[in-house]
Amino acid sequence: MPAGAQWLHHLDPSTPRTPDGKPNLTAPAPKAADGKPDLSGIWQASTPKYLDNLAADVSGLQLLPWADKIYKERQENNGKGRPSERCIGHGLTDADALPVPFRIVQNPGVTFVLFESYNHWRQIFTDGRAYPEDPNPSWFGYSVGKWDGNTFVVDTIGFHDRSWLDDGGHPHTESLHVTERFQRRDFGHMQIQLTIDDPKTYTKPWSATIPYALLPDTELIESICENEKDAPHMVGK
Repeated sequence: MPAGAQWLHHLDPSTPRTPDGKPNLTAPAPKAADGKPDLSGIWQASTPKYLDNLAADVSGLQLLPWADKIYKERQENNGKGRPSERCIGHGLTDADALPVPFRIVQNPGVTFVLFESYNHWRQIFTDGRAYPEDPNPSWFGYSVGKWDGNTFVVDTIGFHDRSWLDDGGHPHTESLHVTERFQRRDFGHMQIQLTIDDPKTYTKPWSATIPYALLPDTELIESICENEKDAPHMVGK
């Protein structure tokens, strides 16, 4: 997926390049000081299909009756009422699936994810802390991460139930537990496997794996959603 209108082209001296000067996206993944893969960089989902349906590759997904009713209503209404219509933005899973740039900043103790869309951000704590007793339910929840070999594993709880898992309308409750497994395959390619575990909504946990491409030699830009007027006119067309 090509990036939209980003900052002027900026050649990053740390980017490996081919003889003709282009970024070498198949070069080995960079390493952090601790020897683990460095996930830092500006990334973008390589396909939009998971934004519309996070369960696109799941066979036989079963929702509990109340959740199935809500999902079917949202499908019949073409997603009318999704949070982004009100400039609220995206929750964790549909933010992961959104084909818009985001930056990962990997530091000892905490990794930051900066979303260009709506200027949102999240913190992934890697200093060994436990979840708070009251995680203050929120859009992105409360995330702690650790390394399993070369895979960065992030567990997130503490969601409220106002976000949608995707633009298609898959619901969830405050019992939602999301596990993300980040794998940087080489310099320019990464994937995140998301596992959705919400026993109050789905009969069993299910997963989606989203591919990402690095956007080299660019920067994030400010993206403000103000007084959104397009969505009401697009629904049903």
